[in-house]
Amino acid sequence: MDLKKIKEIIQLMNEEDLAEIEVEEEGKRIKLRKREENIIREVPVNSPSAFSPESERSSIEEGISYINAPMVGTFYRAPAPDADPFIAVGDVVEQGKTVCIIEAMKLMNEIKAEVKGRIVEILVENGDPVDYGQPVFKIVLKI
Repeated sequence: MDLKKIKEIIQLMNEEDLAEIEVEEEGKRIKLRKREENIIREVPVNSPSAFSPESERSSIEEGISYINAPMVGTFYRAPAPDADPFIAVGDVVEQGKTVCIIEAMKLMNEIKAEVKGRIVEILVENGDPVDYGQPVFKIVLKI
């Protein structure tokens, strides 16, 4: 399945407001799932991987948020090995700004900030593997 076909499937998902789709063609299968939009997963500072409603409420009050990996893949801070990183600690990011790339199955996926805030910590190293939902950036929302 080529990139053009995948983009058409994504467009169909958006047009039909589908949350998930699975397509099999010529022995190749692809399953796409929309990530939750406008959902900020908040966690206590001492436990960045434990998600619970209680920790979400307390962290929202503290103004801390995380940008999580929306997929499994390899984390890259810059668009190319010799390029400057998209963001650094201390940078203020706007909603929609590209913050990193996650490579999954030889496709480079730009990851965008869903909230405005100041980057206070980068939680993974360039080239590290990341899991779905793993926090990769820590953000202070009150700037």
